[in-house]
Amino acid sequence: MTASEAATTDRETPVNQDPEPTPGPLTGDPALIGVPTFIVGSIALGMTLVGYVPAAAVGAPVAIILAATGIGQLVAAVWAAGIGQSAVASIFGIFSGFWLSYGFLVLGLTHDWFGVPSESATATQGLFLTSWFVTVALLTLATLRLPAAYTLLFGLIAAALVIVLVATLQGSTELKAVGGYVVFTFAALGCYLFFHVMSVATGGRGLPLGHPVLGR
Repeated sequence: MTASEAATTDRETPVNQDPEPTPGPLTGDPALIGVPTFIVGSIALGMTLVGYVPAAAVGAPVAIILAATGIGQLVAAVWAAGIGQSAVASIFGIFSGFWLSYGFLVLGLTHDWFGVPSESATATQGLFLTSWFVTVALLTLATLRLPAAYTLLFGLIAAALVIVLVATLQGSTELKAVGGYVVFTFAALGCYLFFHVMSVATGGRGLPLGHPVLGR
């Protein structure tokens, strides 16, 4: 029985009819905040990696990443948890942690907050990127039952982390720029997902997201 058939049956049987849901703070789609705030941080990070700002201006995207993306992902995670979407809350919570920790990493290294010697800065960045690569790779594998667009998104994020990790350890500006273009690629996919969730939220049809890699 489809959802529309179930709704018709309920209308024909008043005793089984549930009351209409009342709009409130614990309804709606958390992705309406989570996806666009993810996009803006990705664009800012990608522009930094490809060299739009000088290498010394590594803190250029931090205002966007902390105030918009990190907080936006956290708000989306809390919203999702409030309406019982635990998997969605997990995803946004993980990326809230990533963006916030990235902002604090940059600020900490540039202002010597953590007592990391300058000669250990590269290893510290490697530690950060390795830890997050492993986590995002696990997230990619754990969400193979989601539509393929999400699997591709997480896979691209993991790929970008690996590329930037190698570029950081080797001191390669060219390879870091490649990582930036991968960031732009998953930002573009994020734009597609935003059009999808906004279309659904405004009464339209969602965009094709592809079949899950694994069946249910």
